[in-house]
Amino acid sequence: MRKVFFLFNFIFAFIAIVSAQNKEVIQFSGVVVTPDSLIGIPYVNIYENSTKKGTVSNHEGFFSFAAETGDTINFSSIGFKKSTFIIPSTLESNKYSVVKFMVTDTAYIDSVVIYPWPTKDALRMAFLELEFEESDIDRAMRNLEREYLKEIGETMAYDADENVDYYMRQEAQKFYWAGQAPPQNIFNLFAWAKFIEAWKRGDFKLKKKK
Repeated sequence: MRKVFFLFNFIFAFIAIVSAQNKEVIQFSGVVVTPDSLIGIPYVNIYENSTKKGTVSNHEGFFSFAAETGDTINFSSIGFKKSTFIIPSTLESNKYSVVKFMVTDTAYIDSVVIYPWPTKDALRMAFLELEFEESDIDRAMRNLEREYLKEIGETMAYDADENVDYYMRQEAQKFYWAGQAPPQNIFNLFAWAKFIEAWKRGDFKLKKKK
């Protein structure tokens, strides 16, 4: 029995050695595409079954690497079914090209509902405590309020046009009373009435600095 077992092992080893000697190194190239639209599949793992040597297809699905005749080549990629290809043992050239089709593999999983809060009460409290940020429209409307614009206008200095207008009015006043004494407002009843009005409004009160 042992002799028969030894004989079979010797035959298998001899066949393996002979087949290994008959292998030839070739340049194995090709493109991996989908069968329906013929679109190249990028980054497919392409490797020999026993040695695990191989390559990865580029962004257009092309690949090329050194292999041997008779090798079993595996093709695998996420979202596609694994497939194999056996390089023919007898080739007339040291180059071999193929177009490899890979079928999509659809995986179905159960639906999962994710709740950010453990209970409805926690959701209600989180909603009530929610603070909304001020939008650009709200900020623009607040900056355009009449009181806010009046306060800014009182603290702003004259611009170039206003300075020219003020200067021209002062010069016109001088030329208007040229050659004569200007009237004294201390005896002007209308001026006194405006002064009393301004006093009642509080125009002469000192404003607190902010």
